[in-house]
Amino acid sequence: MTNFHRSLVLGCSLLALAGCGADEIASPGTGGNVIINNPTPTPTPTATGGTGTVQPAAACPTISNPTALTDVGTITGPTGTWRVCEMPARFTASATLPYVKGVLYAFPGRVDVGSDGGPAPDNSDGASDTNVTLSIEPGVILFGNGADFLMVNRGNRINAVGTATRPIVFTSRANVLGTNTDTSSGQWGGVVLAGRAPVTDCAAPNATPGTVNCERQVEGSAQPAFFGGATQNDSSGRMSYVQIRYSGFVLSGNSELQSLTTGGTGTGTQIDNIQSFNSSDDGVEFFGGFVNARRMVIIGAEDDGLDTDTGVKANLQYVIAVQRAGAGDLMIEADSDNGLYEQTPRQNTRVSNATFVMGNTASAATIRLRGGTDYALVNSVVRAPDNNCVRIDHAETIRAADAAKDEAGPPLFASVVLTCKDPFIAGSGVTRDQTAALFQGRNNNSAFTSTLTMTFINGANEAAVPAFDPKQLSSYFETVSYIGAVKDASDTWYRGWTCDSATANFGSGSACTALPIYN
Repeated sequence: MTNFHRSLVLGCSLLALAGCGADEIASPGTGGNVIINNPTPTPTPTATGGTGTVQPAAACPTISNPTALTDVGTITGPTGTWRVCEMPARFTASATLPYVKGVLYAFPGRVDVGSDGGPAPDNSDGASDTNVTLSIEPGVILFGNGADFLMVNRGNRINAVGTATRPIVFTSRANVLGTNTDTSSGQWGGVVLAGRAPVTDCAAPNATPGTVNCERQVEGSAQPAFFGGATQNDSSGRMSYVQIRYSGFVLSGNSELQSLTTGGTGTGTQIDNIQSFNSSDDGVEFFGGFVNARRMVIIGAEDDGLDTDTGVKANLQYVIAVQRAGAGDLMIEADSDNGLYEQTPRQNTRVSNATFVMGNTASAATIRLRGGTDYALVNSVVRAPDNNCVRIDHAETIRAADAAKDEAGPPLFASVVLTCKDPFIAGSGVTRDQTAALFQGRNNNSAFTSTLTMTFINGANEAAVPAFDPKQLSSYFETVSYIGAVKDASDTWYRGWTCDSATANFGSGSACTALPIYN
């Protein structure tokens, strides 16, 4: 029997979840064949140490004043009993959440890292930076419930750096209690990083996009939470070897967070080795600014896997995205400016070495590019045998390069293979033939026979496809000799720091439905 001595208080009541997917347009057709090489069946994942052995720590650790933790008693679940240390509603000074055996850190609602320092890095905007850094040690587990979420405000940073053997885990109270399942989602908010890099679609009607006067507000936040500015090299800190489970609670209206949301983050922000598990919205969503990220694992997102908006400049390499059966919308959704197509900076997202596996049979497309966005997808595998693959909307999305308009030209595909019901479908203002023409050449194959094993590991057919050098797109990318996120069975970059589920088993030995336990 589970119990929680002294209950946590939520900031708002539970709201009904609502979908926010793209418009659906059915299109019949046929695509490539699928060959699934089934390996020896893998046992159902079990949680490491999940035998109820955890004993609560005697007390909460002491962290820097005036910040303090509140001991709110204990919580008991399948892994044992834990001491619950509630974080303050706002970290007003830099602090470290240490790993202490038998301790969990709880959200009391929205938790702010520092106060918003405004869009400028000086006092010209009337706000002063609080310069707070929240550090989180490897192995720390934090949990929320309902409307709880972490807000890293402008002028402040997060330093959440786990390890391959001790990832940091953000999860839900139900996950601690053991009351959720392999398909649960939307049980708490998520993590939001706000920065001062340029964005579009400004909140102020007369502001010039991409300038210090152009700000946006975090979707769904009841209290103002702004991002944006004109500082390209801004830093919101670092997140590495982090799991974010069961996120996506509806904060207001039809707006919900996802596992990781960035808004106007700058080039100084570091993101790598991030797992999103069962977000009720997108796996990750990047609003404006700059995002450079490697080794992202997105499992069970119920809207889009990668959602990019409002002028973001993103470079993403080594991405595994797998939908649950019957859940999810698109794998890629990219909009430049929410209908304001000529605003700059124009989105330019470049993805190399991705493996996308669709589980939903009802989505209209797997990849949707629209709104004048610039996009490059290279060295990637798309397996969606029951879905259509690529849809492009709006003539502005496929027009020629124009530096004066921050326009990089039509979407680029290179060394991309598609296994789909129909590889291309017509969009608004863009015909099927126009999309198909953009895909021709450059070692692309729109009628590919997939030989993926273990859901996401390259097989013989994937290994035979010549790779494109992504350094032609950005120096951020690593040169590779293969397509897809995982070269072969010996390539195990995803193992150890991820959790396992029926959707995707990474051989990590720890189920997403249970908490990891470390000696």
